[in-house]
Amino acid sequence: MARRAAGTWVREHVWEIPLRRYLSLLVAAAVVAGLVFAVGTLMHDDRSCAPGVARPEGSGECVGVASGPYDFGQAQLRDTVRAIGRENDRLKPGSYVTVALMLPYTSTTPTNLNDIQHQLQGAYLAQYQANHDANGESPQIRLVLANPGATGQYWRRTVDRLTAMTTSADRLRAVAGVGQSTDNNKKAVQALTSRHIPVIGSSITADDLANGLHGKDPYPGLARVSPTNTDEARALTSFAKVSAGKALLVYDKPGDPYTRTLQESFAALIKGSPYEPQPFTPPADRSQEGTTANTFRQITHLVCDTSRETDTILFAGRHTQLRQFINALGGRGCQDRGFTVLTGDEASYLTHEKELDRSALRHHLSVRYTSLAHPDAFTGDPARTGGSAADFQALSGLLTAAAREPVGPIGPVALDDGQLIIGYDTLRLAVHGIREAVPDGRKVPALGDVGLQWPQVKGSLRVDGASGWICLDVHGNPYDKAVPIVELTPQGGSRFVRIAWPEGKPPGKECLPPS
Repeated sequence: MARRAAGTWVREHVWEIPLRRYLSLLVAAAVVAGLVFAVGTLMHDDRSCAPGVARPEGSGECVGVASGPYDFGQAQLRDTVRAIGRENDRLKPGSYVTVALMLPYTSTTPTNLNDIQHQLQGAYLAQYQANHDANGESPQIRLVLANPGATGQYWRRTVDRLTAMTTSADRLRAVAGVGQSTDNNKKAVQALTSRHIPVIGSSITADDLANGLHGKDPYPGLARVSPTNTDEARALTSFAKVSAGKALLVYDKPGDPYTRTLQESFAALIKGSPYEPQPFTPPADRSQEGTTANTFRQITHLVCDTSRETDTILFAGRHTQLRQFINALGGRGCQDRGFTVLTGDEASYLTHEKELDRSALRHHLSVRYTSLAHPDAFTGDPARTGGSAADFQALSGLLTAAAREPVGPIGPVALDDGQLIIGYDTLRLAVHGIREAVPDGRKVPALGDVGLQWPQVKGSLRVDGASGWICLDVHGNPYDKAVPIVELTPQGGSRFVRIAWPEGKPPGKECLPPS
């Protein structure tokens, strides 16, 4: 027994030694694996920002389509985004279609963010109106935010996401907004419309980002609330009576879709001018300062070198460069001479621009521009046709209600830059197209049918916008749309001057574009 017990002890302990080592190795391996997993977890590059939104590789921007109330890290958008979230949450599944408001929500420039905030506020108010004051019309409208990036660089992935939403439970039926007339936005619109997704442009004005140029329609399903640059220039000319012998053109070279078509429109108006147009070359991202301030200082010398009869400067450029030019003109040598700078709607970005030298406007200098909308356009001396104070009053009532729940709050509002008004009208046109496309016996229109409604938006089927009547021609462009002429003021903000019309007079009461 003693020998057996001793032998048993030896066998047990002989096996125990490698077993302990084996267990130690297992424990060590587990610890290492755990550390690797923990480090991997900590070092994993999570690119997501919110449902539907992520940061592309190598970028810190959150881009995509937010399916919930996400403000893209912009505090000034938060109140409006929350209001949209409350309205979306109220909608019953199957009762709505989705409209995406595509704007560069991750922009870092204060002027751009102000415009984005105001357009978003206007779009939300139109959504709320469509869902609560529709007298039973359907479908209901869900509003989501689509961000292609600050410069539109990530338009492709955003367009792909929007395309997927057309066949999902989202039932996306339109994309509104778009923003500025840039090359990236031009590509985005082309991609969206090629996929039969209707697009309603809010502030795009470039002639080559529209249908109808040279009789062609490269963007089937595109409608616009704003006039083209050519129509804005025609309205401005009918107001200002620009004379070729008294005007100098300053333009962006090589330009972008907005500045190029504005330059072409202005050049046509002053054909035969004795003065060579003066170019400037800004950074590719025209929201950046670059070195153009130095160029403008030199151009002011040339301005003073013109004959004393010259009193008008036509400026074809973006708002950052316009601000630099105005600041330079404030220090020009010929302070005794008066000049009027005439430019396009991009100047509205300067309405609340803190870096604009307002004192320049006290030195015989006026800056007037074609605004997309203005709250005073139809209140003082309203046109008999083309718009009315009553149409604007509907928006005013919503703004009053939006100061508190259940409509608001939506944060501080401003109307004088026109962006809230144009955002409101843009979504109203989207809702009009969606609901007109609903076939009898159904509640939701086919995707391709929405864009087919634009040629019929005229006459009694027009949209009575707060910015004026929206009567579309067969190419989806507004016909003889009211163009407020607005002036920047030394005190801050802007002043409404008067309404001008591309046709030189308001449209007839029928609002039917001629052949």
